Amino acid sequence: MTGTLVLAGTPIGDVKDAPPRLAEELAGADVVAAEDTRRLRRLTQALGVQPAGRVVSYFEGNESARTPELVEALLEGSRVLLVTDAGMPSVSDPGYRLVAAAVEKDIRVTAVPGPSAVLTALALSGLPVDRFCFEGFLPRKAGERLGRLREVAEERRTLVYFEAPHRLDDTLAAMAEVFGAERRAAVCRELTKTYEEVRRGGLGELAEWAAEGVRGEITVVVEGAPEKGAEEVDAAELVRRVRVREEAGERRKEAIAAVAAEAGVPKREVFDAVVAAKNAGA
Repeated sequence: MTGTLVLAGTPIGDVKDAPPRLAEELAGADVVAAEDTRRLRRLTQALGVQPAGRVVSYFEGNESARTPELVEALLEGSRVLLVTDAGMPSVSDPGYRLVAAAVEKDIRVTAVPGPSAVLTALALSGLPVDRFCFEGFLPRKAGERLGRLREVAEERRTLVYFEAPHRLDDTLAAMAEVFGAERRAAVCRELTKTYEEVRRGGLGELAEWAAEGVRGEITVVVEGAPEKGAEEVDAAELVRRVRVREEAGERRKEAIAAVAAEAGVPKREVFDAVVAAKNAGA
């Protein structure tokens, strides 16, 4: 019989959040694949458990090479436990390749549910939670980042992102440019840790705050786009939306038509706003 692959959630901050089953799986697994074996050692010490099985590293740098080895262990009947530094494996962390390979071989895959920065931040944000989408990390290069944001500029679901603290100010500024400075958002920092902080406000306001420097692990939650016709859009906003689309490669005529449809206003109104802005040198 083949073995079982177990994906286990680990604490995102407070070690007391570890699910009770995590200690059981750590103690009983034949193989423990950890994103960082040193962090795993600290976790097991805090939980008072000693892995009886073999401990191997499984991180971005060796994920491709290590996956066949772990699949072979699973085919031989081993119980393989996969843990990352924090949260659930596969969610912006190693794991997807191993799960896909195990599924392809008809190997059983199960999970020990645990803490998730995505759901924790979403719940604390104060923004709508009935529909949301997780976008992970944005590209590091400014142009690619803007392009990715433009792809979801009209997404009505709440958006959730991970971001590094040293890039947060640039990311929030880019979001303010694409989504609008008044779009509501929440920056969740150091969730469940001693210095946990949730900062809420418009994207423009949050970008100014982040420019002063922010530390810790960051999750950003952004309000979805308003429904068409649900708000009055002034001329300046109509012009901004047309420019965003033009910068993304659309011709002006198509951009004007799309913005008019989004805002629920006549195309002539958008056209006049663009012409007025051009004449004013704006």
